[in-house]
Amino acid sequence: MHNIVKKDQKWEWTERQKKMFKDLKKRFTKELVLAVSDLDKKMRMEVDALDYATGKVLSMECKDEIWRLVAFLLKSLNKTERNYKTHNKEMLAVIKRLENWRHLLESAKFKFEVWTDYKNLEYFMKA
Repeated sequence: MHNIVKKDQKWEWTERQKKMFKDLKKRFTKELVLAVSDLDKKMRMEVDALDYATGKVLSMECKDEIWRLVAFLLKSLNKTERNYKTHNKEMLAVIKRLENWRHLLESAKFKFEVWTDYKNLEYFMKA
């Protein structure tokens, strides 16, 4: 499918493209993309900071013990934020998402977890 939208590629919509499109549509609609949040279930927030953006995911544990996506955010960092050290970018991501999802996390029955791949943030939990 990617090849048919290239700038220098002649547009073609043959049976092959039609079949690929139907297959993609089936895959995208087969599984739930987002679960409806349930405040009686365990929740966790996963955050990551890159050089130019932060990514965040809020998940909850369902009856089948599978963690399902409730919400996600991807935010570009502004010019000033891009100059932050890695630990500050990671902490910024955590703080901003706590603000965004406060209404869900404060009302949750269980304590929620915050996951990050940046080991040095453990210091903030002990300080």
